[in-house]
Amino acid sequence: MNRVSFLINCNFSNLSLEEKVNIKTLGRPLPDLNITQVSERKTQQRSFTRRFSRDIYLRNNWICGCEETNLLYCFPCVLFFVAGSSSVDPSWARKGVRDLQHLAAKIKKHDISRGHINSCASFSLLDKPNILTQLSPAYRDNLIKHNDEIRKNRHILMRIISCVKFCGAFELALRGHNETKDSLNKGLLKELINFTAELDVTLKEHLQNSTVFKGTSKMIQNDILECMLYVCRQEISNHIEKSEFVSIQCDETTDVSNDCQMVIILRYFFDRSIHEHFWGFIKVKDKTATGLTTCIENEIDPLILKTPQKLIAQTYDGANLMSGSINGVQAQIKVKYPNAHFVHCYAHQLNLIMQKSVSQNPKVRVFFNNLSAIPAFFSNSSHRCDVLQEIVHRKLPRVATASGNYNIRTVNIVYEHREKLIEVFQEIEQKCEKSVTSNEASGLRRALEDPEFFFWLTLFHKIMPHVDILYNQLQSKSKDSVSLQKDLSIFESSIAKIRNDTDNIKANVELNFESVKRRRTDDNLRSIIAKEVCDTVVTQAKDRFSYRGHLQAANLFDKEAYPKYNKTFPVDILDNVVTFYPMLCKIRLRTELEVIYSRPDISQNIGAMNLLSFILENNLGETFAETIKLLNIIVTIPMITAETERNFSTLKRIKNFLRSTMLNERLNALAMMSINRNLVMEINNFDEKVMERFINMKDRRADFTFKK
Repeated sequence: MNRVSFLINCNFSNLSLEEKVNIKTLGRPLPDLNITQVSERKTQQRSFTRRFSRDIYLRNNWICGCEETNLLYCFPCVLFFVAGSSSVDPSWARKGVRDLQHLAAKIKKHDISRGHINSCASFSLLDKPNILTQLSPAYRDNLIKHNDEIRKNRHILMRIISCVKFCGAFELALRGHNETKDSLNKGLLKELINFTAELDVTLKEHLQNSTVFKGTSKMIQNDILECMLYVCRQEISNHIEKSEFVSIQCDETTDVSNDCQMVIILRYFFDRSIHEHFWGFIKVKDKTATGLTTCIENEIDPLILKTPQKLIAQTYDGANLMSGSINGVQAQIKVKYPNAHFVHCYAHQLNLIMQKSVSQNPKVRVFFNNLSAIPAFFSNSSHRCDVLQEIVHRKLPRVATASGNYNIRTVNIVYEHREKLIEVFQEIEQKCEKSVTSNEASGLRRALEDPEFFFWLTLFHKIMPHVDILYNQLQSKSKDSVSLQKDLSIFESSIAKIRNDTDNIKANVELNFESVKRRRTDDNLRSIIAKEVCDTVVTQAKDRFSYRGHLQAANLFDKEAYPKYNKTFPVDILDNVVTFYPMLCKIRLRTELEVIYSRPDISQNIGAMNLLSFILENNLGETFAETIKLLNIIVTIPMITAETERNFSTLKRIKNFLRSTMLNERLNALAMMSINRNLVMEINNFDEKVMERFINMKDRRADFTFKK
């Protein structure tokens, strides 16, 4: 609309104010013109060629050009030219100027003309209130009154946003079943707003008198939640844009409505710390590998598609649908993001290790069946629990429901209170009138008195604490492959010590059951099986937890191997790492690592995160640029999907049987407020940003815009 040819043919004064303002916003057109002028000087018999230069636009802020006529014009005069007016030079307003030889004189003459100055003033004051109106006392009073009303509306909106944020942060239901005026339970949000109104006179008056915008409807709630989700995701997007690498974690579950929900977690290193942030729940309809891949790519493509090398890891469980190397999700993701190497969740692998260890022998399987029967026995009756509480003075943990979870607490409690548990079963057996209960108690008592049961109980009482320690270490968000390698080494050595101590365990059991007749061959067989169990744990751990492929980068920062690396650099490991991460400069990285291996003041830092923090805190970023890049890769790779399990717990609390019809947009916003509560607190002026987003989403019946 700001083309000169269009403006000359149309009547600018007849355009709407919106169109005029749009033309003013677009500004004057500044095309490159093809104007060439040849002039001759008769006295010197010489010719001069002058050509158009863009410096003409820079020296004069009112000159514009037209590509169609190849001429120069005065933009304000083109807009406000009136036919028949003698104050405006028509050569600048309608005919155009081409004479480059006398252009400077023409510009000077036009610049001081009355018509030009009048057109420039009209152009500048376009869409501005008339000065007389501005000076009018009535106008000023109306402006003050309007801005006071806007200030009140924004104050009320801010209070409502705070109430919605509070409910979301603590996973509270916003709406009630009956929100009418006479209802005794209008829903938590309305009750909270009413409580706030008792402390805020402005809000109270608004709720009593407002007929246009109360701010408590379902639609307003959804809009506010959508704005909160947008602000949080915008903050995460900004972090990812400034981060060098990012990784994803995904898992699936079924919610209370029997919908398949897939959660996406984004992990990245930003501001000298590791961040794992919830991105959203995606309702999955196509549960094939292709369908899941499409869901993931739809979410991450807008974030990193322009820099596909930024995605360096994807972590799932071991299901073939996700981990398949040919048609699995991880294989399809790598087609678009070639650096996104797959990591099988190490917490799942630990469960698989223990499952393999305890299922290989029938005697061990029988032991765990008997062990799980003890808490199951007490879970079915309050009377049995009362007897247990009276004698043992504590409750047993519930039966483990997760696959591969062999309830470490049950092993410890049964071992520590075995004698008292025998008393409990004896009392129930003697006093209970029901034969079924009496028989169950008798069978469990005999199991606790059995030397073989006590042997396996003692063995796993020594093994399970180490499993528990490793499992808890795996839950840490800051866990990286370097520190995990050390934890795994300690775990393997601890199990090896227990393996060598099985003969002492057998001897202690014999001392406790000297009066029981037993066969020596059975005792020897138990010791052999116990050693096999320990060997299986160690072997499975070495096999499943071994660092292959892209995870070999952790071996470059194994502090125990630094003296060896200082003498003989691990070229094969470095070659493998650079193959998986081609963005690394191999020559410089090797030089930097050689310096680190040779300097005790740097190599004393244990773990990738500690070394990375040391380099950044001492301003060594430029000196060890490639090392920082590699460390950044290592700390960004998630080793577990524990965060996804935490998010599923939040999902069950938010979308429960009372809120089973909740749509995913509202679910994601409420989950974002709860899961990323720390992120919300860290965002500067979070409520103000939500309010501005809410105001600009669409036209509101209430006005929230100030006038100047």
